[in-house]
Amino acid sequence: MPSGIRWAACVVASLALAGCASNDLMVKRQTETEAKVEHLLQSGKKAEQRMNELSGQIQSQEDQAKVVSAQLKQLQDTIRELRSAQDELKARISLQAAPKIEVINQEPAPKGKDYGPPSDYVKAFGLYSANSFPAAIEAFEAFLKSDPKSSYAANAIYWIGECHYSLSELAKARDAFQKVVDDYSRSAKAPDALLKLGYTLAAMNEKDKAAAVYERLIKIYPGSPAAAKARERLTAN
Repeated sequence: MPSGIRWAACVVASLALAGCASNDLMVKRQTETEAKVEHLLQSGKKAEQRMNELSGQIQSQEDQAKVVSAQLKQLQDTIRELRSAQDELKARISLQAAPKIEVINQEPAPKGKDYGPPSDYVKAFGLYSANSFPAAIEAFEAFLKSDPKSSYAANAIYWIGECHYSLSELAKARDAFQKVVDDYSRSAKAPDALLKLGYTLAAMNEKDKAAAVYERLIKIYPGSPAAAKARERLTAN
């Protein structure tokens, strides 16, 4: 074979080998790139799965916190109701134990929750229990005037509302119950005042306002006995 042809053949063979090597290198790099992409995709899926798991755990904890918060609020409402019932029971016991004859210059009993209701409050409550509603209103108002910051102030205003309600003085009853709701929202009497406010508005033929009050009562004091009665009213209507 002539030397020129052999040289040309060598050149062609060299180019072919170089082309094959280059092609192999490209294939190798492509394979490595695909492997890296696949690794990144797998890592991304794992990260997304972990995020979903963490999100689920956070949501579960938030749900548990809401349940605990609702249970705590219900417990607080129950404690308020029990304290209110205890106060009224003390008032009734004090009334039954009171002497029939008034003692002049009697030593005044200490005031405060540790010693039970004040004597003038007990006297007013006794008049209410005896259905002497006008006299009870006057006595409760005198008690509030003499001790406006008493821990029994909300109770006194509530019973004034009850007296007016019993006398069919609905506007005055409404105002008394509303005052308890507005000024003594933390009082144990607040749920009962809301309930009786709803009753009073219903008696005044303001059905929509009464329903709104019942719904408010259920929302604010969901675990209270008053809320249970409000639900019964809403269902009945």
